Formats: sequence, C-alpha cells, structure tokens
Amino acid sequence: MPIFDFLSGQFIDVIHWTDDTRDTMVWRFERHGHEIKYGAKLTVREGQAAVFVHEGQLADVFMPGLYMLETNNMPVMTSLQHWDHGFRSPFKSEIYFVNTTRFADLKWGTKNPVICRDPEFGPVRLRAFGTYSVRVTDPAKFLREIVGTDGEFTMDEISFQIRNIIVQEFSRTIARAGIPVLDMAANTRELGQLVARDIAPTLAEYGLSIPELYVENISLPPAVEEVLDKRTSMGVVGNLSQYMQFQAAEALGRDGAGAAAIQAGLGAGLGMQIGHQAAAQTGPWGARPVVEAAPAAIAPPPPPVEHVWHIAENGQTHGPYSKARLGRMVSEGGLTRDTFVWTAGQDGWKKAEDVAELAQLFTVLPPPPPGA
Repeated sequence: MPIFDFLSGQFIDVIHWTDDTRDTMVWRFERHGHEIKYGAKLTVREGQAAVFVHEGQLADVFMPGLYMLETNNMPVMTSLQHWDHGFRSPFKSEIYFVNTTRFADLKWGTKNPVICRDPEFGPVRLRAFGTYSVRVTDPAKFLREIVGTDGEFTMDEISFQIRNIIVQEFSRTIARAGIPVLDMAANTRELGQLVARDIAPTLAEYGLSIPELYVENISLPPAVEEVLDKRTSMGVVGNLSQYMQFQAAEALGRDGAGAAAIQAGLGAGLGMQIGHQAAAQTGPWGARPVVEAAPAAIAPPPPPVEHVWHIAENGQTHGPYSKARLGRMVSEGGLTRDTFVWTAGQDGWKKAEDVAELAQLFTVLPPPPPGA
C-alpha cells in the first residue's frame, strides 16, 4: 500500500499556464495522449479561464482559483465518463486556457473613403482611424465559435475580422448621424460610443466584447482640405478689397520711389479736385453752370529722339556731337558739306549734305562758287 501511494503521488498532475507573449488568447495544455490523472491540481490565475473538452464535447469552464480534479467537483465530467479512483485509469480530455484580460491598443481604420451628405458642404468623402480594446467574456462560446481545435490562438487571427465589423458599423453610424464635418472633432467620443454599442450584439455571438473604442481622427481628402484651408484664410483676411489695397500700398511703400509716386499722385489728385471746385463755382452772373463730364485727356506725343553724330576725318573718328554743336562747327569751318558723318541707325557713313537732318545747317551759308 505505501508503494501504491508513492507511485500515485508521482503521477499527480499540476496544470497551469503562464503567458508572456501578450497576444495569445487561447493556449491548449499539452499532455501526451491528453491523459490527465485523477486528482490533478488545476491552477487558474486572474485574467484566465480553463475550458475542459472531452471527446470533442465541452465539459466544464473553470474561473480563477485552485481546483482538485475529482468526481465530486466535476459532475459534468462524471456523467460523461466514469473515473476509477486509481492512477492506472487516467481520463483523456483537453484543457484550453483562455486569456480574459483586455487586448488593448488595437488599430482600426477605413480602407476606402466613406461618402456622407454634409449639411454645409454637400456630399463629402471621409476617412477615419482609431484604436480599440477587446476581451473574451464567454470562454465557452469563444472556443466553440472561433478557436475550435487550434492549440494556440493569437489576437492577430481575429483582429482583421473585428476591424471589418468596426469599419462597417462606423460607416453606417457616420452616414446617419447627420453631424457636420466641422463639428465631428467635437463628437469623436460620442461616435466611438455609438459604434461600440451597435457592434456589441455581433461580437457577443463570438463570446467577445469591446470595452473601449476611440475615434482618433476624421479627415477629408487632401484636395478638399486644401480648399478648406483657403476658405479659412479668406475668413481670417476679412474684407478682401481692403486687404488688397493694403497689400498694394505696403508694396509701394517698401522703396523710396514708391513713396514718392504715392505723394505725387496725392498732390495731383488734390490739385485736380481744387480746380474742379473752382470751375464749378464760377460762371455768368455768378450762376453755377452745369458741370459736364470732362473729355478724357489725350496724352502728348513722345519727344523726338535727338541724335548724336560721329565725324570721320583723315582715317580717324571723333565725337559724338549734338546737332547744335555741329551747327557751330559749320559756322567755324570745322564741318563742311563733304565731311563724312554717322549716327546710330544710319546705314554706313554719309556726307553731311546727304543727311536731311544736317543739310539744313548749310543753308545759312551760300554754297561754294562753281569751279572753287
């Protein structure tokens, strides 16, 4: 009998699970042949639940605590299979540990823009993203509906499905909420609560719940945001006409010439105003005549361009000289009719008498006598 008790103690199981992966939702306790000894100790820690599956059928769910696996505390298992009270007859079952803590900081976002009808801008396209947390509230249902016989089930295997559920419900919520785009930033908390409430029944069918769901940002397409920024800038500027006048005056005032032009324009405008007032007050018998619209002033023609001239003598050139200087040179004898001259725009050197502009300089003197 003592030997029997010793051998029985050697085969007592201690069943427990410690998780350091932070993303494992379900882990199956591995035992060769799935043989669990009668009287084994089961430790279920806080944030865990243990699910017994016998021959493909869910038997019991154990919440946090320490359990001795015997027939007196496992009536469901007892009805499924009779246990002998010796170590020679272990029962074959599977134990799945389920993580019931929150899996936080999970991301969600809309792949494609959501088309909504805004009361101010009309049809708009919106994008949104945020975070959420999820936890297992019904381990038995979660094992039946999602996990199945997977020996190690992680959050990544179901996060994609949960994101699709969130995005679908968010699209419906934002479309029927009727909140203007400019007011959505002030209502992201309420939107998150509405989405979490509406998807709760769907997730409950999986044995899950969403304790938290946050809408971090709701954005418009880049082209619409650019137009909205321009509209905001116009609102900051205020009166656009006055702003343009201010900009023009500031640009002219940055240099001295601009300031002088402004002063000259002000002076001219003031003089014209005084002149019009004086003309309006005068008239025959002191009566004030009817003022008619003054015709538009005709701009004077531009002044003629004054040429300067170069002189070629003895293979050398000198100058340039103005026309008045050439006239004095004619009277002094330094310029004759046969002197070659040139000015800008003239086609080559010509005699002074052949240039119409200079030929008149020689009319004041009689031409040389014949044969001279």
